[in-house]
Amino acid sequence: MTDRWMVITVLIAMTLASALAVVYARHETRRTFVALQAAETARDEMNIEWGRLQLEQSTWATHVRIDKLAREKLGMRIPSTDNIVIIKP
Repeated sequence: MTDRWMVITVLIAMTLASALAVVYARHETRRTFVALQAAETARDEMNIEWGRLQLEQSTWATHVRIDKLAREKLGMRIPSTDNIVIIKP
């Protein structure tokens, strides 16, 4: 009779251990999923910022803006036809 109670006690202990392992695994899965969602949100925000930066770069690099800065800040101008020299090979 004591062997039967020993087997039952071991089975109950193993069942409880298995239940605790399931609870722990589910908790870790949820925690990992939350971390994944946070990483995906950060990725999406970085992609939006990257798009904004590309748009800003294209705005700052327009030919009209560069021409305007060259004329105003550097005093550059288109050379007159007298100052143009064509070199033939």
